[in-house]
Amino acid sequence: MKMDRNARLILLTAMLLITGCKNFFNVPGSGSGCTTNCTTVSSGVFYVLNSSAGQVQIAGFSLVKNTLTPVTGSPYTLSSGPYAIAVAPNNSFLYVSTQSGIFLYTIGSGGALTLASATPVFKDFSAYTMQVDATDSWLVEASGSGYLYAIPIDPATGKLATAGIVQQVPLSLIAPHQLAISPDNKNVFVALGGTGTVVVPFAAANANPLPASVGTPIAVKGTGGAAISVAVDPTSRLFYIGEISALSSSGNTGGLRAFLYSSLSGTPTEVTGSPFASAGLTPVSILPSASGAYVYVANATASSSSTGSVSGFAVTATGTTYALSALAGTVSTGTTPAGLAEDSTGTVVLLVNSGGNPDLNVYSFDATTPGKLDAALSLSTGTDPVGAKAIAAQ
Repeated sequence: MKMDRNARLILLTAMLLITGCKNFFNVPGSGSGCTTNCTTVSSGVFYVLNSSAGQVQIAGFSLVKNTLTPVTGSPYTLSSGPYAIAVAPNNSFLYVSTQSGIFLYTIGSGGALTLASATPVFKDFSAYTMQVDATDSWLVEASGSGYLYAIPIDPATGKLATAGIVQQVPLSLIAPHQLAISPDNKNVFVALGGTGTVVVPFAAANANPLPASVGTPIAVKGTGGAAISVAVDPTSRLFYIGEISALSSSGNTGGLRAFLYSSLSGTPTEVTGSPFASAGLTPVSILPSASGAYVYVANATASSSSTGSVSGFAVTATGTTYALSALAGTVSTGTTPAGLAEDSTGTVVLLVNSGGNPDLNVYSFDATTPGKLDAALSLSTGTDPVGAKAIAAQ
């Protein structure tokens, strides 16, 4: 996951205007803000990319009864500034893209990381967003140079497969914001800003899994809009696009667009009521829940606010007709949210904030209202400011 996540020009502007408060929480593991069902908040292992000077690193953690517990050896120093992070579906390998290329780490006991080689798996110096396919055989990444790459990897070692070749497809030389591979392993979705969102057929069993060229993008909804995030329902019922200026409003104009996945064989069909108000200006990260019953949207900025927001929607189906309904209220965030993840136990939702205040928000699921998120913990992922820019969970 990532964003890396994500809307880079807009987020860069926001970050220049908003400076995170230094030393907000100095010790990783400090917590506050617990409001509901928080006495035993725990999670599986997750990884955060810290990007500030002096703390260019991967920080690995788990939550154990409200305490942020570093995995053995964490944090892991990176040689150059990071862009994105991805965990292979087999939970054995982690990939991190940096200004020096994409590096491979093996995941050991308790989530501890070991750098596989000082040589990058692939020397793309601007891999803004990436994901490993469901077969653990391809690392798919979209580059700031305007190309989509399918990199063959060995499922047993995580390294570059000796028998395969890297396939490169141009994205009209447009820098991407985010990509997502569908759970059925048949399509790659890439958010391309003002150009829209392109859907690229994907065939993992082929030596060249991508087509020779990409098709016509799904155009943005609003005038001056930009597609900055994308996600697919875990059961491949719907796919989602987060767009700037998707709505006509004097306030928050960010929108979540929802489409029928089954309509990709023709003209993509948008769900009735789409786009849905994201409760912010820049819907930078979209997280469908593991069950597919809910979808959450993190906004990097919101109208008349110094922080972002997270909103949620319930997803219901009547036959093949789907509907989204907004969950009551939004939850508070830190400054400039950058990425969402659901932990492997399905217990909490995690959010990193590149502007800090705090670095990490932890939300638990409400015991009374289905799908509702409760603010559980506010935590530091290093010595602030750390610039936590991306998150991935096992």
